[in-house]
Amino acid sequence: MCLAIPAKVISVNGASALVSIEDVEYTASLILLDNVNPGDYIMLHAGFAIEKVDAEEAEETLRLLNQLEQFHPEG
Repeated sequence: MCLAIPAKVISVNGASALVSIEDVEYTASLILLDNVNPGDYIMLHAGFAIEKVDAEEAEETLRLLNQLEQFHPEG
């Protein structure tokens, strides 16, 4: 199973963006979306921005993912 994770767009450079997920930065391809700007939130899947989401939805999703991690720690 694959998941898309909410990420905040830090900067845009043509068809790619620097995004942040809880202070860890990644490069995301923007070829599937139009009008992505710094400050937007996107759903990141396999290196591709697949959808724009609002900040509240992104933050709630990250909060829930963190709860799952705490409930089922590795090891």
